[in-house]
Amino acid sequence: MGAGIAKSIKSHFPAAYKADSKTEKGAKSKLGTISYATIGLSKGNLIVVNAYTQYNWRGTGKKVDYVAVRSVFKEIKEKFTGLRIGYPAIGAGLAGGDWNIISSIINEELDQEKHTFVKFAG
Repeated sequence: MGAGIAKSIKSHFPAAYKADSKTEKGAKSKLGTISYATIGLSKGNLIVVNAYTQYNWRGTGKKVDYVAVRSVFKEIKEKFTGLRIGYPAIGAGLAGGDWNIISSIINEELDQEKHTFVKFAG
């Protein structure tokens, strides 16, 4: 969680970083899975999800794994059905993925759910 939106989440929501820290660092087996933390706020709870959609982070070119994107959003729907879901352009920034492909996957997997793209202005 050292770059992009992950770095910002780490600093604003330390519990999300703690949830990530409970997973094996650098493990390829995390690809396509999630970890999450529930953060109590004055108006209710916020659940911050760490979605593991890429294995490599160095170099140029596409590093996002579209199968992993599908897997994490399928799991998000299973675990958080009925809740409002917000997400950044996951996999389309530093990971070099095609947002058109990624957003199509998200729309398919979160069909019938309230979900919103949230632009990260980092």
